[in-house]
Amino acid sequence: MTATTTSVVFPLARLQPNRGAAVLLPGEIQVAVFRTHDDQVFALSNIDPFARAAVMSRGIVGDRGGVPVAVSPMHKNAFDLRTGVCVDDPDVSLEVYPVRVDAGMVMVGAP
Repeated sequence: MTATTTSVVFPLARLQPNRGAAVLLPGEIQVAVFRTHDDQVFALSNIDPFARAAVMSRGIVGDRGGVPVAVSPMHKNAFDLRTGVCVDDPDVSLEVYPVRVDAGMVMVGAP
């Protein structure tokens, strides 16, 4: 990620393990940032493609067969946090955003 395409979102300490948070990037882009139990951080589109609602950040974080997932609170579809692909319907996916933690701050970039 370059400095021109990266946004500092919030301190990592504000995001509890196995939780998500909604953020708004420049250009009105809605992103869901997730922190797993082992402190990995992922960023996906916040728009559930099945419900067409900005709810992914409120989903359940867990795993399916060792695959880290976020489960939509609307229709309970699970999405691979690494790839954005729906585990339940591989023809559907969420946009994946590059994310990293730098000096304790979560930084999200454009896809």
